[in-house]
Amino acid sequence: MPHDDPDAHDEGWPDLPGDTALTIPVPEADALVRTGTRAHVTVLYPFLPLSRLTNDTDDTDDTDDTLRSLISATPAFTLTFRETRRWPGVLYLPPTPDEPLRTLTKSLRTRWPEAVPYRGVFGDEGLDPHLTLASGAGTDALPESDFSAALPLRSPVDAIRLIVSDGPGTRWRDVRSYPLGTGVTTARR
Repeated sequence: MPHDDPDAHDEGWPDLPGDTALTIPVPEADALVRTGTRAHVTVLYPFLPLSRLTNDTDDTDDTDDTLRSLISATPAFTLTFRETRRWPGVLYLPPTPDEPLRTLTKSLRTRWPEAVPYRGVFGDEGLDPHLTLASGAGTDALPESDFSAALPLRSPVDAIRLIVSDGPGTRWRDVRSYPLGTGVTTARR
């Protein structure tokens, strides 16, 4: 069963303490999500160790600056979610357009090839961009009509969020937001 949600932590792959992910929050879909998480589209999970992004010493590499620069080179865009789709055990919304997401993920993977999407479970490219509505036991029996009445949803995307896991069974927490189309990073506490 694809665990396409960085907040998933069951038999497929447990989130490890310190796992990071780059995600796009989609608050317009929060009421539809039945995974116990906030609605989001994953750009890259797992990403790099948090220490590579938050080390404030003079000896730190330029990972955070490079990430900020790479993300800010991507113009802001709007995602639209028009329909539900399924994988076995997963109900999701595919975003359109998906090209900005694919391009951003490809740029991140080119710069940091060690950040393999979903630990390589779905190959080097990972999964198609999506927003998970439900996953796990009983998901295949959920009627799509329970979700489709709320569609289409439109969500402006102006930042990518870096989140970190404290380990299995814990909530992911926000670390930082990287704005698109600018060069400014804001810390989230």
